[in-house]
Amino acid sequence: MEFFIDTANLDEIREAQAYGLIDGVTTNPTLFSREKGDWREIAQAVCNEVEGPVSLEVVGLKAEEMVREAKELVKFGSNVVVKIPMIPEGIKAVRTLTEMGIKTNVTLVFSPLQALLAAKAGATYVSPFVGRLDGIAQDGMHLIHEIMTIFNNYGFATKVLVASVRHPRHVVDAATMGAHTVTVPFKVLMSFTQHPLTDSGLESFLADWNKVVQK
Repeated sequence: MEFFIDTANLDEIREAQAYGLIDGVTTNPTLFSREKGDWREIAQAVCNEVEGPVSLEVVGLKAEEMVREAKELVKFGSNVVVKIPMIPEGIKAVRTLTEMGIKTNVTLVFSPLQALLAAKAGATYVSPFVGRLDGIAQDGMHLIHEIMTIFNNYGFATKVLVASVRHPRHVVDAATMGAHTVTVPFKVLMSFTQHPLTDSGLESFLADWNKVVQK
């Protein structure tokens, strides 16, 4: 499974890379709004910092606008994947961009049919938002199960990129279902190493070692 980090913060990206934990980066307008400085400079720095895919999002709502923006976004680097919203005009844009050889990530996916349409249009990734579904009392991980079943049934090459991840259990369930990729905030990513029994076990071992040393 690929781990992407969901951030536009260079310090977080560099720290996660130092642990060898990430394979790519996803960004969106909200994440860029939290950073100081020109978003273009930040986007360029992220693309330079990361070897793997970097998702950068369009903001146009018409297919021709999205295609025009995508052509500019890919200038940041060969690793750019263009995020396209899951709307009818977005599907048109994905088809055009796929024919141009530009990789796409269809975002704001909340149903299996939306994912199926994106895959048929040739999307490189689809991003189902599991946490947001959980937040309205729906089962986000059931959506991942449905999408994976459909994609496996028909042999789609489109990868499922599990997004809006709120806690480690989302990641465990996604991995169990065979999802290709998850994108997680830095805090959630770092929580993967944590377990209370690990902490108590280490404390116990160190205490016993001190007894050995003092003999």
